[in-house]
Amino acid sequence: MPSKTFLELDEEKKTKIFEAALEEFASNGYEKSSTNQIVKECGISKGSLFKYFENKDDLYFYLIETVALEITAYIKAGTKFEGKDFKESIIEYSKTEISYYIENPLKGRFMIRLAYDRCEVEEKVHKRFGNFSNNVYTDFMKDTKFKGKATTKEVSDVVFWVLKGYIEKFLSENDCTKLPLDKLKKKYVDGLSTYLDIIFKGACSEKN
Repeated sequence: MPSKTFLELDEEKKTKIFEAALEEFASNGYEKSSTNQIVKECGISKGSLFKYFENKDDLYFYLIETVALEITAYIKAGTKFEGKDFKESIIEYSKTEISYYIENPLKGRFMIRLAYDRCEVEEKVHKRFGNFSNNVYTDFMKDTKFKGKATTKEVSDVVFWVLKGYIEKFLSENDCTKLPLDKLKKKYVDGLSTYLDIIFKGACSEKN
């Protein structure tokens, strides 16, 4: 986590370092990212960077925690599950999530890259941050029954993979700077519904 020296920097400088690091990791993933490039982009020395963070891992984990906490708070504040069934809850969650990614494109790219990045610190990342999203899915699935031997955990995993895979596909195929937010949300939800219908037909039964 960042040192006291980093926390005492003025906000403009902290933001510059944060965004330079975020861009590097979002573009290249953990293993191919370079602290040399980060310090070059934000105009500080490498010695200064390592006064702020112990090492590359420390910086990477700081970025993950900062963005994960922000997006979790954003989704919780903007998502209401009361009175909605399983599919409606997923749609509600997805609308809020895509709104965050559209409004915060760099942070969105970073989190999507994180979800698919296979690297030497992957296990550490999973242990420290793996529950940020999964708890949300479990909460809105708790009253839903599933066909056959499908468990809540198994269906939760499938939903998680579908949402993460679909949002990556959507963002890669659509320029989110050219369409109004409402149109982007509708386009996103319309496409996602096709994949969700496959899950419901295969795993979900009606509530009692």
